[in-house]
Amino acid sequence: MHDESATLALGASLAAHLSAGDVVLMEGALGSGKTALARGIAAGLGVLPEQVHSPTFTLVNHYLGRLPVYHIDLYRIQKPSDLLELGLEELLGTDGVALVEWPERLGSWLPDKVIRVSIQDRGGSLREIRVVDRRAGGNQDSVR
Repeated sequence: MHDESATLALGASLAAHLSAGDVVLMEGALGSGKTALARGIAAGLGVLPEQVHSPTFTLVNHYLGRLPVYHIDLYRIQKPSDLLELGLEELLGTDGVALVEWPERLGSWLPDKVIRVSIQDRGGSLREIRVVDRRAGGNQDSVR
């Protein structure tokens, strides 16, 4: 079980295992900690944590670190055709790391080889975080 500081630390730890082209799908209810996890991953990739904000209204924020970080928030996407304007082909699986909030809205854009992070609010400041790494075709699962 994690509070926000532990979620940030988990993100930074996960960042150590990321390389160009990786896609991290972050699933969880509104306010569950997806942006905190993104902030931790970005910090682990050399981005100042205070620079990382939820891109709910801009849809995509781009940060420069050890690798480019593309923080994508699809909360406001209503239909798959709305994704055409985002230029996802330039963000997913390319030169940087893509962090995707609300990935269920990717539709046919959903890559096969991803790291899937599921965050469950357990009340108060506690969260249960499950990480499944499917980059190498495997199914490495861990609960934190």
